[in-house]
Amino acid sequence: MTTEGRGDTGVYRALLEAAAEGRPAVLATVIRAKGSVPRGAGSKMLIEPGRGLVGTIGGGCGEADVIAAAESVLAAGRPRVVRVELLDAVESWSPAVCGGVMDVLVEPVDPDVA
Repeated sequence: MTTEGRGDTGVYRALLEAAAEGRPAVLATVIRAKGSVPRGAGSKMLIEPGRGLVGTIGGGCGEADVIAAAESVLAAGRPRVVRVELLDAVESWSPAVCGGVMDVLVEPVDPDVA
């Protein structure tokens, strides 16, 4: 286990609260990180549509892509992996300076975990 996920106590607490109250939520977990990335494998973020976020997987455009994917994950009720490429693209309005790639597991929170 990496040390990245150990600071995510707030994420776990929010996850249990959302599940206990039956609120729709999505857990995003970095499952693979290659190259220079803002957060490593094990980093977590809870996404509650209409309520906000707890934790971070690195911020910026990559995190925005994961947040956008959360809606389709909730609608389908199935997890998916989102690839976040933090590479400098010519057409990008905001060049990513990290230069790495992360795979993020985006999964709906099961209300039965509480």
